Amino acid sequence: MRPIQMVDLKQQYLKIKDDVDAGIKDVIENTAFIGGKQVQEFTTNLSGYLSVPYVIPCANGTDALQIAMMALDLQPGDEVITPSFTYVATTEVIALLKLKPVFVEVDPKTFCIDPAAIKAAITPRTKAIVPVHLYGQSAPMQEILQLAKEHGLYVIEDNAQAIGAEYTFEDGTSLKTGTMGTIGTTSFFPSKNLGCFGDGGAIFTRDEALANRMRMIANHGQSRRYYHDMVGCNSRLDALQAAVLNVKLTKLDEYTAARQKAASFYDAAFAGHPHIRTPYKAAYSSHVFHQYTIVLEQLENPAEVRNTLNQYLAENQVPSMIYYPVPAHKQKMFEAFGGEAYNLPVTDWLTERVISLPMHTELDEQQLKWITGHVIEFLNKQMTRHTS
Repeated sequence: MRPIQMVDLKQQYLKIKDDVDAGIKDVIENTAFIGGKQVQEFTTNLSGYLSVPYVIPCANGTDALQIAMMALDLQPGDEVITPSFTYVATTEVIALLKLKPVFVEVDPKTFCIDPAAIKAAITPRTKAIVPVHLYGQSAPMQEILQLAKEHGLYVIEDNAQAIGAEYTFEDGTSLKTGTMGTIGTTSFFPSKNLGCFGDGGAIFTRDEALANRMRMIANHGQSRRYYHDMVGCNSRLDALQAAVLNVKLTKLDEYTAARQKAASFYDAAFAGHPHIRTPYKAAYSSHVFHQYTIVLEQLENPAEVRNTLNQYLAENQVPSMIYYPVPAHKQKMFEAFGGEAYNLPVTDWLTERVISLPMHTELDEQQLKWITGHVIEFLNKQMTRHTS
């Protein structure tokens, strides 16, 4: 059996090696390392894939969020509603721009932001909502967009974990995640579903004026060289990364299918186990399984059991990760925003019980049997211990 990786980028690369190497070689031979043909092609290709008219590539997913918020001209003290159960980049950027993060609860089944919690958190100072399409499926966008419309709010989709997922509205129409709100953002970090060989990111919008503004912000606030109309930053997707992404984008749907196949194996193996809740798949969204995250249920001391499972799997050559052990509102960086004063019981409940298993495009049946067998073996021992 091949060694099991949390994300097996080496095996994925070997299958597309010739195309990737040719793309990188083309960049090196043409020496257009910043901008150039590969970046332009990728921008056009991604725009077509997502069916969104404007794509602005940038240096990473965190920059994408920052540029989006800068483009909306949010002012210090403006409130931005966001889930606490997410990677810190989502919330960190809000504080960086001297905005006020307002942390709200997530749905206990989907782990995505809860529209009822958004509604309860809206104040006269609220200017934007940042839903996170967590682990690979969409947040409930129809309800979120309706709330935004009613209250005149911007919606910035954090799509770093769900590129390629589709949301279906009640009228039967569907759109890709990242293309429904005012602005969508994503990351091309190597472990993402569409990942490059370093850092990279992109921003999406249907608003031409916003697109032009974000291009300027990402390029030192200039639309023509040496004429700087606004304060911006320096955030570019380099051509070597674009060359990799051009190849991988053609494989993205194939990669999604491979992840879904692995998830189906996990689902079947864990079906009916009293201590394992497998990922819930909302009827309104496809699931592209950036992570396969289970919830450990009906256990005494769940955090202790979960952490011990994490260690047990490592001892048996199975990597696993805890996304996320500390929610944003309890991070030290947010003490000034009254983080500890928040009462988010669902978020706190999840942080004690979630564990993510290996999920990538190269998992084979032998590996999946090894992983699921050890998870079940460990939890069955826990059951025996507590009943004996």
